[in-house]
Amino acid sequence: MASLRFPFLFPQPHKTPSSATSDAPSRSFSTVAVAVAVASGGSALAAAGAIIAITQSPKNPFLENAMNFLLSNFSPNKNYSSPLWGSVSLADNSAPVTESRTGIAFPSILKDTQRLLGIGLRKKAVFGLKNIDVYAYGVYADDVDVKRYLAEKHGRRSVSELQQKEELRNHLMENNIRMTIRLQIVYGRLSINSVRSAFEESVGSRLHKFGGCDNKELLQRFTSQFKDEIKLPRGSIIELSRDHDYILHTTIDGKEVGSIQSKLLCRSILDLYIGDESFDHKANEDVESNLASLLHK
Repeated sequence: MASLRFPFLFPQPHKTPSSATSDAPSRSFSTVAVAVAVASGGSALAAAGAIIAITQSPKNPFLENAMNFLLSNFSPNKNYSSPLWGSVSLADNSAPVTESRTGIAFPSILKDTQRLLGIGLRKKAVFGLKNIDVYAYGVYADDVDVKRYLAEKHGRRSVSELQQKEELRNHLMENNIRMTIRLQIVYGRLSINSVRSAFEESVGSRLHKFGGCDNKELLQRFTSQFKDEIKLPRGSIIELSRDHDYILHTTIDGKEVGSIQSKLLCRSILDLYIGDESFDHKANEDVESNLASLLHK
């Protein structure tokens, strides 16, 4: 299950005149109680402690606001609509999911039928000294297609037997399943030329791995879609979508820039993100776990 964090800071209370010195212990106790309630995820016991502490201290708007936040946001019956942080879980099937290292949020459903299975982060070493976060990515697959192509072979196994099975990812990449890899740019100084060069190297190596060395024309057709005039500020979105019949659609900020029918190219693209040597192995684990759950829904 995804964990919840607070992507903001509480404002600090204004300093009071020197006459407030006598009630300092009471104020400290109140502040600690509120902090405990927040850290505990809003448990009833911690919240009750905070309420008692506030009633024992002078009127303080900051503490009242903090307590109101706890009571309104951590009620046991409350449905959370804020983005979830951490690993992707199919139980979190409506709220956006946030990549915790970058704060980038991904919709849990894409194109009406494609479900988010995992999120990862693409890093790049600069001069061999420092890794920069280039983009976060989400892996999506069509619900109906997954069950149609994978249920017969894998559906009879239990969820626990299927989880952490790399053959699930391999069959997902090999079969005629509609999928999308959604890239959301993190590094604000990323140029389209850098993206093109990176794909020439990474996709080129996969084309050679799966199809031999005679694929330069196919690689050039793919990388030529990333034209020099395209700008990629932070927040830009690139989608690499496999449609039925192994047609790869490339979209940048909602505009399709090209499509290529090639099973080999689709396989090579997907291998970058959920293959055995993917950019982020945590995404692989999420995909395996969520595929297992999806096959039993």
